[in-house]
Amino acid sequence: MNRTVRSVATSLAVGFAMYFAARGVWWIEQPTGPLLMVAAIGLYLVVVNAAILWDSAVAVRMPLWTALVALVSTALIPALVTLSLDPATLRAPFATWYIGALGLLGVVCVVRRRFVIGWLSVLVLIAASSLALGFLSALSLGLVGSIMWVAVAHLLVMFWDRAVRDTERLAGIQQAVSAWHATQQVRQQERRLRTQFALAVAGPVLGRAVATRGMLDDDERLEARLAEGRLRDELRGADLLNDAVRDAIEDARRRGAVVTVFDEGGLDDVGESRRAEIRDELATVLRAGDAERWIIRASRDPRTAVTVVGRAAAGASSDDDAVDVWLEIPRAPTE
Repeated sequence: MNRTVRSVATSLAVGFAMYFAARGVWWIEQPTGPLLMVAAIGLYLVVVNAAILWDSAVAVRMPLWTALVALVSTALIPALVTLSLDPATLRAPFATWYIGALGLLGVVCVVRRRFVIGWLSVLVLIAASSLALGFLSALSLGLVGSIMWVAVAHLLVMFWDRAVRDTERLAGIQQAVSAWHATQQVRQQERRLRTQFALAVAGPVLGRAVATRGMLDDDERLEARLAEGRLRDELRGADLLNDAVRDAIEDARRRGAVVTVFDEGGLDDVGESRRAEIRDELATVLRAGDAERWIIRASRDPRTAVTVVGRAAAGASSDDDAVDVWLEIPRAPTE
């Protein structure tokens, strides 16, 4: 509940409490026990103000001891008022002030998230007022209104809490979407930069191929194949690459190996320091192996970040004997 709404609700509650206390003081016939009436009014003012104001700036939820005191007071105040008056005046307007007053106390308990105490206070009020006035008389003298106040307050608090939860959830979703959008923008920028880098490297070779209409010598064909492979790597597996990995892949291709790189988001949730370790390990494996076909894949497996497969020949079957290198690089470093 924001500060403005809380201030308005507090002011209204205190104002209504003062109104009901003033009704009790404004008696038109002298009570037989005026001190008991004054004690009931004084007890009510202390309890209701404590229920409204105690720790209200710190937390919305009422302290338990305050709620229990309010519940006990709901039983004491009707008894004190009844004992202070002559039976003939029990139904006078000034004599029934406690019905609305204790209904307000129940509303305060509900608004401050003590729902059980609030409804127990209502039940105690029903029992006490029915005992003193009769159930039907109590209903006609304000008991119905007190019950309705508490019920409406309970519904409003429920709807308010649900609205607050929905607002917080929507705010969280909006923040997540904003973060995702920012991340995507950064990744798009990185892809553009990497593509520009690859084109800068491959541009001269591609320009030469266009200029000669594909009539290249062996060295130029090799450079064109390397440039095409590097461009494909930058587009399909940029997160797997650093300078060491790029150099290792180029060396393997110069030896005649076929290297395929796939990045399916396997490093998205891996920290940057661990990414650097994974790339260094990948470069070491590529330099140490002499396979003729390499398949490097970063998938979303919960345990494995990168899988490296090196086969004996580019056209080899999928038999286990044809696999020269099989390595799974875990997401987390091994102990």
